[in-house]
Amino acid sequence: MHATQGAEGAPLAGRDAVRAWIDGWGVSRGAAPPTVEPWGFTIDVGHIKHPSRHVFGATGTDVQESDVRKVASSVTGADVWLKVFDFPDRVAPWLGPEWWIDPEDGYLMTVPLTPVPPNHLVVPDGYQLRTWSRGGVFRAMVTTADGHWAARGQIAPTGRTAVADQIETSPQHRRKGLGSLVMRTLAVAAVDQGAEIGVLAGTPEGRALYESLGWQVVAGLTSARRKGPEEA
Repeated sequence: MHATQGAEGAPLAGRDAVRAWIDGWGVSRGAAPPTVEPWGFTIDVGHIKHPSRHVFGATGTDVQESDVRKVASSVTGADVWLKVFDFPDRVAPWLGPEWWIDPEDGYLMTVPLTPVPPNHLVVPDGYQLRTWSRGGVFRAMVTTADGHWAARGQIAPTGRTAVADQIETSPQHRRKGLGSLVMRTLAVAAVDQGAEIGVLAGTPEGRALYESLGWQVVAGLTSARRKGPEEA
């Protein structure tokens, strides 16, 4: 796989990759612009079950236990999220019982965005592809011929980088190339907008798809949510 290149040919990783992800994710989800903190960023999301999130800027061994403990202990509101770019087996012991921790590894991933050959954008028989752009976010949806939802995804270009987000394929329609079709369609849209590097936060379920398309893991990801009183 190709290394993802940032400024002056250096790989896009660490804080640069985190900031690129935050910027694009915020546009994708309609969140508030990030507030810069000494340890990372705070983002208001505005959802009833996700009012805000704290995202640490460091990755891997650069993540400081003291920072995570300090921020986690300051959170008292239910359903506030933490995003820490290292794997749960390292981060989980730093969080108290008031935190629900996603037991699955997450991944911060990047890829160089290059033009996609037309023969890689063929829609499988029995499906149709629909695309549209609104509010700076490009969306792709695959349906069956009669209109049933099969797969989707969206991408938010923010200059040289673009964040792919909410990539999903219906269980009944997996292993038919629909996820690859969506990802390649999003890449074409991002390249058309001048983006050169793709960034996403992936799950173990999606990692194989992304790696098959050239994406590389640049950091682990731990997701944690402050429990509500009913969960205590």
